[in-house]
Amino acid sequence: MKKVPYRNLISKVLGVSLVVVLLLSNSLLAQESAAAPSGEGDAVKGKQLFNQNCAACHALNKKMTGPALAGVSEKYDKEWLYQWVKNSPAMIKAGDADALKIYNEYNQAAMTPFPLLSNQDIDDILAYTDAPPVVAAAPVAVVEGAQGGGASSGISNEIILGALALVFALLVMMLVLVNKTLRRIAEANGVVLEKELAEKRLPIWKAFAQNQFLVLVFSIFLLLSAAYFAYGWMMQVGVDQGYAPIQPIHYSHKIHAGDNAIECKYCHSSARVSKTSGIPSLNVCMNCHKSIYEYKGNPEGPSQEDLANGYTNEFYTGEIKKLYKAVGWDEENQKYTGESKPVEWVRIHNLPDFAYFNHSQHVSVAGIECQTCHGPVEEMEIMYQYSPLTMGWCINCHRETNVNVEGNEYYEKIHAELSQKYGVDKLTAAQMGGLECGKCHY
Repeated sequence: MKKVPYRNLISKVLGVSLVVVLLLSNSLLAQESAAAPSGEGDAVKGKQLFNQNCAACHALNKKMTGPALAGVSEKYDKEWLYQWVKNSPAMIKAGDADALKIYNEYNQAAMTPFPLLSNQDIDDILAYTDAPPVVAAAPVAVVEGAQGGGASSGISNEIILGALALVFALLVMMLVLVNKTLRRIAEANGVVLEKELAEKRLPIWKAFAQNQFLVLVFSIFLLLSAAYFAYGWMMQVGVDQGYAPIQPIHYSHKIHAGDNAIECKYCHSSARVSKTSGIPSLNVCMNCHKSIYEYKGNPEGPSQEDLANGYTNEFYTGEIKKLYKAVGWDEENQKYTGESKPVEWVRIHNLPDFAYFNHSQHVSVAGIECQTCHGPVEEMEIMYQYSPLTMGWCINCHRETNVNVEGNEYYEKIHAELSQKYGVDKLTAAQMGGLECGKCHY
């Protein structure tokens, strides 16, 4: 028999291998072409450069301190843009027409020169400003019970529960039938089923009323309980722990002090040198919000709790608009109108007039953190009174807190004498006179 080699099979194998290699090479080329930036600039790098250098004064589609930068490469020559970004003051001084027009249009606000940015960096920024906005794809909702590769096989819970309910019903029917059968057997054998007659007993309330000892004990217990709860209620008069009023402008300490890590005394600056911490003026808010005109949220997005309470990005942006209305800020023209309106903040922490408390003594001298009295402010979406602020609470703090006298010449002699008197190395505020009535009431 003549042997014939499997050339057809070999050729098929080689052909399939060639097709696979071509497909892989095409996919790799497609990935490379997709990864390569189109045009002269890289929009991804440009976004990072824009946020680092430009976002404080510019937005893509909105006027701020400077003009909106969307499509700016189509308005001006690229060589002109290179010179403008690297040294705009020189172009204004030289009398360039376009430079003077921008300078005068935006209230002669000088643009910061960026001589360290290369032409490629500027091309990247222009690629980002010219790129169309990316619309995020809507999340695909997963429907329970939908058919698909990930659907779980097996008996559903409804079927199991239905079977158990059926078995339970059958057992009940069997017990009823057995009960009827036993009664019939008893009647056939002449067994009479008699119901036990209930004995007539004295009601429990009459038995209690006739026992004078129990009545006396209960009366004493009732009076003591009423006095205890009345005393507890009266001791809470004027204690507003947990008080969280609704403010005219929603201010989230969680976002400002927590997410953005803004130091408390940046806004409440008078706490360092004054008796009171003070209410921050709105110009302090505008130091940041002159450029931050909308809330873009955290990278991970709002939590389910925030969404349930209505704390969306649109909600926070609306509160920024209330701030603009109060200070009289014209967002479109980037200037103040002079028509301001005071914000009627609702006070949260309020001590009685006969109690004296000095913030600077505790913050600057003692070095006590704000969270010691006001709680975890960086976690509070709505500010509330964390501590009771009662006299007993203050006295306990004075008894437990050591005075920091290191490096303070004022306390050296006092510390030496009191340490010898009490026989300790460290002194509490109480040992230094922190419990005297005149410290807080004079």
